[in-house]
Amino acid sequence: MVVKEFTVDLNKPLVLQVGHLEEHYQEWVHQPVVSKEGPRFFANDTMEFLTRTKWWAVPVIWLPVVCWLFAKSVRMGHTIQEVILMALFGVFVWTLIEYSLHRFLFHIETRSYWSNTAHYLIHGCHHKHPMDSLRLVFPPAGAAIICVPFWNVVAFFASPSTTPALFAGGLLGYVMYDCTHYYLHHGQPSRDPAKHLKRYHLGHHFRIQDKGFGITSSLWDAVFGTLPSSKIAAKLS
Repeated sequence: MVVKEFTVDLNKPLVLQVGHLEEHYQEWVHQPVVSKEGPRFFANDTMEFLTRTKWWAVPVIWLPVVCWLFAKSVRMGHTIQEVILMALFGVFVWTLIEYSLHRFLFHIETRSYWSNTAHYLIHGCHHKHPMDSLRLVFPPAGAAIICVPFWNVVAFFASPSTTPALFAGGLLGYVMYDCTHYYLHHGQPSRDPAKHLKRYHLGHHFRIQDKGFGITSSLWDAVFGTLPSSKIAAKLS
């Protein structure tokens, strides 16, 4: 696949190649390759292994943590009803985080070698190879690292007894997001709202990639004016 002066060889490890595209990277990465077989990222087998994650690893690893954190808030004196309310609030906040990360970080414009490389690892690979099933959900090791600053932010604003439940609500929202995202790419929903969400998200990949940033809902796209235009929305309906 040729873009101006640099040729990306899809048969060789990609990560250390894409940075050389420089200002042409954005054009290249938003020309999707539809294949169930994902590309190789690294020549090193260990690094390559760490980039691949089965979708079911996300709920298997994180749902027990969610339950433990809910139980911790209960043991610290909160009622089940209070924990449920905190969980719902955490899920709601996650939907805004999901939208914000997708719009402002995952779709940031990059040009330099290292910024292109970082963007490809974070999200560009998903737009280039949207049907790669092993690079659709976030690797648990990376998620565990990111959990640390998020926990600290929640702890700064909340009390010691509410922090676990609020954080668990956000973590539950993340699990729902990653599982929903995988299903929208590889499931075959026959009824709404899942059927609509699948059309909506695939529209973001294949029709208009600077709109429709919501995955689990279009709520924040409506709030912040990033819904697809009416003509495109009609084609997706």
